[in-house]
This record gives sequence, C-alpha cells and structure tokens, in this order.
Amino acid sequence: MVRAFNLIRPLVFPAALLLLLEGWARTAGQGSDAIAPPTSALRAFVSSISNGSLFVATGFTLGSAALGLLIGSALGISLGTVLGLSTRAARVGSLTIQMLRPVPSVALIPLAMLVFGFGPGMEVSVVGFATFWPMLVLTQAATRQVDPQLLEVARALQLSPLKRFVSIVLPSSVPRLFVALRLGAAIALVVAVTVEIAANPHGMGYALMVAQQSLDPALMLSWLFWIGMVGFAVNAGTLRLQRWVARRMGEAQP
Repeated sequence: MVRAFNLIRPLVFPAALLLLLEGWARTAGQGSDAIAPPTSALRAFVSSISNGSLFVATGFTLGSAALGLLIGSALGISLGTVLGLSTRAARVGSLTIQMLRPVPSVALIPLAMLVFGFGPGMEVSVVGFATFWPMLVLTQAATRQVDPQLLEVARALQLSPLKRFVSIVLPSSVPRLFVALRLGAAIALVVAVTVEIAANPHGMGYALMVAQQSLDPALMLSWLFWIGMVGFAVNAGTLRLQRWVARRMGEAQP
C-alpha cells in the first residue's frame, strides 16, 4: 500500500493542474484560440500517432539532437582533457574560450543556414556548438581533479597521451563527465526544438509552430506535452546509463 502511494504521489500535482486546466478551458476559457482542454489535446495526440506525424517529427528532432550532442561531446571532451592536463594550453586558449562561450547558440542560426541550408546539417551544427561548451568546461574541471600522483606514474611509465587518457583520466572523470552528459543532453533537445521553431521546417518544434499558426490549440498543447515527455525520458535514460556505468565500474574494482 505504501509503495503504491509512493508511486502515485508524484502524479498528484500534475493531475490537479490538468483538472484545473480542463475545467477552466470548458468554462471561462471556452472558445479560446490559445488554450484547449487537455482531453482535446489527448485526442489530437492520438491523431498524430495514427497518421504517423508524431514519429517522423520526433525521430528528426532526436536524431539531430543526438548527432549534435555526439559531435559537441567528442570535441568538448577532447579539448577539455587537453586544457585540464596542460596549464600552458589552458592559458593560451582562455581568451578565445571566454569570448566564444557566451555567444548564444541560436545566434548562429543565420550563419548555419547560409552554410548548410535547411535540414539536419544546420540543426546539428547549432546543437553541436551549444553542447560543446558545457562538455568542454566540465571536462576541463574534471581532469584537473585527477590525482597528480597518478599522472606522475603515467609519465614515469612513459604512457602515450591516449593510453594516459584511457587508463587514468577517463576512469577518474567518469562521474563528472556523466553530469556533463546529462546537462548536454538537455541542452541538445532544447536547442534542437528552438532551431526548428525559429528556422528549420522539420521536427517537433516545426510541428508546434504549424499547430500555432493553424490556430489549433489542442494540437499545440499535445505537442507541448509530448516534448516535455520526451525531455523527461531523455533525462531518465541518461540517469539510468550513469547508474549502470557506475555499477559496472564498482564491480570492476578489485
């Protein structure tokens, strides 16, 4: 009984909000072009599933976000490791990083459109830029926390930079890197949807804009709820992956 209550308790507040919205939309807000009852949004959601538009748009957004995150993470982890291990490299690159990091990723949309045109390339490039910086900064901070004695042993053994990274830096930095990964995954999804709303005629963000321009609040709300559910699922997935890797690393300890 207690376990069932603990499972249901997190749903109480969202359910109450949905009930309030349903009541308001059917009374004072009836006929509104901006708000629709959640039951109407549910019917629009089911319709999106039946005609396949939900899966096409979701696949495009998640694919672009994942590819951008992969590129941004690979570059951010690589450069962050170099900057974390080398104080000289950190000093040389500090000014450039501090100038480029505050640039909003959406400010690159016009440039990305000129280079890649409409489509996945434009969206992936903007997502990659947005996710590069948190991965860089957090990887650099994580690398600096590695025990200096371990690095001295690696130098004494004359390990190559790649071997040093795989054998020492990466295992010591994994917990912090997963924090960066979770942050990067959230940023990737937000930026991907934002790019689609602003410029790219594909994906969930574009579907949301089409619903808004068509004065279809039920469909618009269904897309809003679905984007929130996708974001929740992405965060939960990265958290489960983090726990799985931590458990495997713990089992690997002698």
